[in-house]
Amino acid sequence: MSHTISDLVSRRFAEHINVDQEQLANETHRLQLQHRSYRQFLTKTVSEETLRLLIACSLSAPSKSDLQQVSIIHLESNQSRDFIQGALPSIPWIETAPVLLLFCGDSHRIQSVCKMHKTNFAHSPIDAFLNTATDTAMVLQNFIIAAEAVGLGCCPISAVREITEQLVEFCQMPKGVYPLAGLCIGYPDEEPDISIRLPMSATLHKNTYDTKNLEAKISNYNMRRQEINPYKTQRQIEKYGSSDTYGWSNDKARQTSKKERLSFDHHIRKQGFDI
Repeated sequence: MSHTISDLVSRRFAEHINVDQEQLANETHRLQLQHRSYRQFLTKTVSEETLRLLIACSLSAPSKSDLQQVSIIHLESNQSRDFIQGALPSIPWIETAPVLLLFCGDSHRIQSVCKMHKTNFAHSPIDAFLNTATDTAMVLQNFIIAAEAVGLGCCPISAVREITEQLVEFCQMPKGVYPLAGLCIGYPDEEPDISIRLPMSATLHKNTYDTKNLEAKISNYNMRRQEINPYKTQRQIEKYGSSDTYGWSNDKARQTSKKERLSFDHHIRKQGFDI
């Protein structure tokens, strides 16, 4: 079924915008508004030429001060795939995705450049970390858009940060390199729902940050989310009990009440990002 750009915005955000389709909207906008994560893939392989094109597109993303602090590791061998699948058994689509990439923040390369020219890398740890993380996130998003443009589906894997120290050792990452996210890639074998988002009125601010009616906006979003994208399970029932009105805010409040990614935290501090 074909949808207009306005239809897609309304579906995602429950807000209407008037779009002059001939003058403003194009297929890139449609692609972005229809984005979803895919976890089931056909066995069809992704050609090396296609993969290299997508990587070229991804690495064309903006780079802070042209420092280019990103590296991508293609986990291609059976040994690599067996390792990461064994370390993350709760994510079965890692095993079935034809391509698995690891997007890494990388300050090792620029520190090597400093050594080449006998200077010191003097950026503050928090700024250095944010620069690498932001650059890597933009490269990751660029890859996803490029992949969807050729009919591929993707699913980012933040859980790689749960096994940071194991992954760093396995992939022989030098000091200053860390995994930000994995990415499963392949030709989709499903048509998952589009996940609706908070209304733009809750996330778009003009001139100053507006907190008015935030709880009401979240409550309304909970109801809409429950109607369109209901949660099939509830988190930490043993601690918080079961809720008859379980929605997005319940789920995220429970999710963020539990410490995560401690392996990533330990690794980042050891790498000199003392934040």
